[in-house]
Formats: sequence, C-alpha cells, structure tokens
Amino acid sequence: MHLSHYLEGGEPIRCCVIGAGGFGRSFVVHARHLASIEARIVLDLDPDLAAKALIDAGVEPGRIRHCRTPAEAKRAWDRGDWIVSDRLEAVVELPLDVVIEATGHPEAGARHAALAIEAGHHVALVTKEVDSVVGPGLAAMARKRGCVISPVDGDQPALAIGLVSWAETVGLEILAAGKSSEYDFVFDPATETMTSNGRRVAVPGFGERWDMPAGLDSEGHHRWVADRARIAGALPQHAVPDLCEMSIVANATGVLPDRPALHYPIARVSEIAELFVPAAQGGLLTRTPALEVFHCLRRPDEFSLAGGVFVVVRGHDRASWQMLAEKGHLVSRRGDSAMLPLPRHLLGLEAATTLLEMVRRGVPSSVSQPRPDVDLIAMAESDLAEGTTLTAHGHHHSIDNVSSALVPANPLGDDAPLPYYLAANRVLMRPVRAGEPIRLRDVAIDQSSYLWKLRQTQDALFFASAMTPTHAATETSK
Repeated sequence: MHLSHYLEGGEPIRCCVIGAGGFGRSFVVHARHLASIEARIVLDLDPDLAAKALIDAGVEPGRIRHCRTPAEAKRAWDRGDWIVSDRLEAVVELPLDVVIEATGHPEAGARHAALAIEAGHHVALVTKEVDSVVGPGLAAMARKRGCVISPVDGDQPALAIGLVSWAETVGLEILAAGKSSEYDFVFDPATETMTSNGRRVAVPGFGERWDMPAGLDSEGHHRWVADRARIAGALPQHAVPDLCEMSIVANATGVLPDRPALHYPIARVSEIAELFVPAAQGGLLTRTPALEVFHCLRRPDEFSLAGGVFVVVRGHDRASWQMLAEKGHLVSRRGDSAMLPLPRHLLGLEAATTLLEMVRRGVPSSVSQPRPDVDLIAMAESDLAEGTTLTAHGHHHSIDNVSSALVPANPLGDDAPLPYYLAANRVLMRPVRAGEPIRLRDVAIDQSSYLWKLRQTQDALFFASAMTPTHAATETSK
C-alpha cells in the first residue's frame, strides 16, 4: 500500500502537543522535518521543558513565546511565533487541527481530551492511561461533535490494532495478537546473567532452559515457561503498562485475553508460534484468538523485536507455510502456525500517519467506535491500610503494591472493581486485603474529577440496561 494515495494533499496539519516528555519531544523534533505537520505549540507543566523541546527542534529561542492567556496566544499565533504554555485553555481556541495528549497523567489527560473535543479538535491520545478507562466514551463524544480521537501510530496499541486489521483483511485466521514487553530479557550464556531495563541479575541454570524441546504438549510448555520465570525471578515480569495497552487493543478489536494477568512467558521470538496456540496444539491458550504479551528472550548478539507487536496465525495450507518457513518466516515446528511480527515502536517518529488519517480522511488509527469489552482493574498485591494514597509514579505510572488484571468491563457500582487509573492517586477509605481488587467503595473520589465524570457517561452509554434504575437515573440527569 502506498500511503501517499490516501494521505497526501492539503495544508500542513496544525498541532498542539501536550507533554514534552519522551513521546512529545520526539514528535516535536521530528515534525520539523515534515512538510505535512506544523507543531508550533507545546504545553507542559514546566514551560521551560516545552521550550527546550522546540529549541532542540531548531527553533530560535527568540521566536518562542510563553503565553498565559488566550489573548497572548492569539497574538503570538498571528505573528507566526512558536508558543509554550502550562495550560490548554490558553491555546484551545486557536485554529488547531489536532491536540496530541501525551502527558501520561490520567486526570489531566482526561480533562485535556474533553476540552479539545469540546473545542472541535481531533485528539491523538498518546496517554493510554486515559484510553484504558474512558476511551470508548471519548470516541463517542468525539463522533457526536464531528471529531476523531485515536491511539497513535508509534505506540503499541495502534500498531497492534493495525496489524490485526491487516491480518483479517488478507484472510488470515488469528490465534493470538499482542506485543513484546518494553524491555528485552538479554541472556549472556558465558556469565549466566540476564539483563533487562539496565538491571543485570544472575540466572544460574538458565542455559538449560534455552533450547525449548520439540514436541512438548501444553503441560510441558507451561512447565518450561514456569521454570524460566522462576530462574529469572529477580527481574520484574509483569508491568501494568503492558496490560493497559492490551486493554485498548481488546476494546478496539474484540480480541480478549486468555486470562486476567496474561501468560507473559519469557520466550524467544522463534518460540511464539508454538506457545501462543491452543492447548490442543500444545500451546498455552485456552481460547483463541487471545491477547498476549511476552518478554523477548535473546542473546546480546541477536535481533530484538524492539517492543514491537505480532500476530500468530493458523497455517491451513502446509505447503505454502513450508515455503514461507524456507524463506525465514517464523513458522512453528509443527508447521501449522506462524508468528508475524512488526518489529518497531518508534514513539513520536511515527505519529504523522495517525494525524494524517484523522485530518485528511476523518478516521482514527483504530476502529471508529471501540467498545468497553474489558477493564484494566487495580489489584492489591499486599495488604493496604486505610488512608493509603495510591500514588502513581515513575515512567510507567505504577502504584506501589498494586498490580493489574484484565476483566470483563462493567458499569461502576460500589462493589465493582475499580479501573487501575481511576484508582490512581486516590485515598483508601478502608483496608484492602492482598489478592483482592480495589473497589469503588474503597476509595474517595472527587466528584469534580473529569475522569470520573467521563466514566459515568461511558457507563450510561454502553451499559444502560445493566445499571440499576437509581444509578441510571442519576447518570441521565448529569
């Protein structure tokens, strides 16, 4: 497919970038090389960081204006200057095409997305934390106002959704779909150590679990991956952001997880076509198609999937797949399944295709209306005391002693498990025992929260028949 046939033409797309961190900065710098993109506005709580992103992109410091009010922003825009600010309200009325929300902050991201849609702008929603809680509701809100909201090419959700769509379009039967985790598990056989995300640990005996034997049944594969996980137990093997991204893919594609916390094996790329297949074929899965994540296991000199995405497909025609195996494709040793990877994850360097789709074609890099099939919920990993603040922190916006799971989505009542990023930064009103979900009744929620209001609206839209009469009446009155 030659994308220029679908995406060329028209004036440069006028963008406002919110969040000057890794994704936002990479996009701003790269946009200076694109005739189709104009990124003159960068917002951040730290306007100096926003200005630095523009300076790194080659903008002269004297052409950057820190605007605090709509009037200041309008004057700077009309002069052709670049604009930084710490508030969307200062620039939201400018003639923008797309607002790129990349703060990673669930509450701020929800507010920014809603304000941008209300102002008539498309929204590129990089902040997956928001998407996991209220993505379908925001999509409905955008459609009602003639706008589009979309996950962004360059991040795994949009890439995985696109790969699933491609496989379906060309007639392949999908058995599994998903991504490799953010950081490879790199095994050094000479020292029997493993490195991931800059952390190096000893893994004595792991070499004996390097070459997975042929012909293992499902039970044998489960034991094999469990042994690997045990030997490498000093390394984190579950990350909330991975499940968060899979929730977005599930709600767009209808492909659901095999189990709430996924299988998450430490596996070589060549093994995926044997592991992510039904148990009857010797694999790990009890349902197909299924969403999954794996830790890409490799030696230091081997190819990395680079946090990319994949599908596993059934091979109906053995002769065709044998020919493809001879050409180097990742076909299982049984010859009846194959892994098809997309080994890239380029952050802001790839986002232009999504922006062009939204503005030129009026469509997202996803389905037009995702449905809330799953929720990413918060689970207590240890006993949590009353009064605990569930602070989300760090690059992955995780909460200490709180894990996650993917479960069927339901409207939020007092007993309902709370979406992970709706629990983030709330205070526990009562203790929660280890292994239990954090429920709505367990936390104090500020009724002015944008994320909370948007979730109530989403529940009323998609789950009206499942809501109690009192609950439904309350939502329709808002």
